[in-house]
Amino acid sequence: MDWLTEPLSQAFMVRAMVCGAMVGGLCAAIGVFVVQRGMSFIGDGLAHAAFGGIALGLLLDVSTNAATWVALPFTVVVSLGIGWVLRSGRLGGDVATGVFFSVSFALGVLFIGLRPPDRPMVNIESILFGSILAIGEEDLIVVGIVAGATALVLIGTWTRLAYATFDPALAKLSGVPVAALDYMLLALTAVVIVVSVKTVGIVLVSSFIVIPAATAGLLARSLTRMTLGAVVMGVVGSTLGLFASYHLNVASGATIILTLGAGFIIALVAKR
Repeated sequence: MDWLTEPLSQAFMVRAMVCGAMVGGLCAAIGVFVVQRGMSFIGDGLAHAAFGGIALGLLLDVSTNAATWVALPFTVVVSLGIGWVLRSGRLGGDVATGVFFSVSFALGVLFIGLRPPDRPMVNIESILFGSILAIGEEDLIVVGIVAGATALVLIGTWTRLAYATFDPALAKLSGVPVAALDYMLLALTAVVIVVSVKTVGIVLVSSFIVIPAATAGLLARSLTRMTLGAVVMGVVGSTLGLFASYHLNVASGATIILTLGAGFIIALVAKR
């Protein structure tokens, strides 16, 4: 029992677990549609684009926390740009994502280098790998609002979004606004990634989107069950990863992702 109660006696661990559970469930729900559309690479691309937005905020002399609000519109614009290129039919999804995320990340490096030398030093490591244990109450409120809004959007568009995911051509003929739904999903993914960056960082946040959805996809036979399974996987994996990182005294974000990865391997073996 001490293994369970000792971390829960620490306020910072409670905040981290609540935030991790919300982010895990949120990313997993979005990840179901991302994975089903064969766009797993886009999570990584938008995460790197978020780095460009955060760096732009730092160049404008705002704090690291406030830079997230600069990264939000920046990443949404990048996601819509990727969507526009995809719908033009000139490039594949992986190519378009690769181009945008490379340029965005390069801009981030440039913006960091352009900061005047008298500015405070920036902890790049915390941006890249996250700091879930440093989550504050304001961060919890922001994540909670985004999670609630995302859940309402997904519930409201569930049927049409699922239709457009599995058969976009027939959905378009049936009057479903496929293009609008595509842009909405990309923008929603961008918002979720930017909000989640502080937990596991830019490098690992795409794993939060892909791994739970991929794991649930191995076991579930319907989109609804896949979504529920992915959300449970994201929440449980985040919680177990935080418990393990606390007792092993290792990096929390990496331990969460490794826990999710272990769940994927178990599901893969069970499926075979």
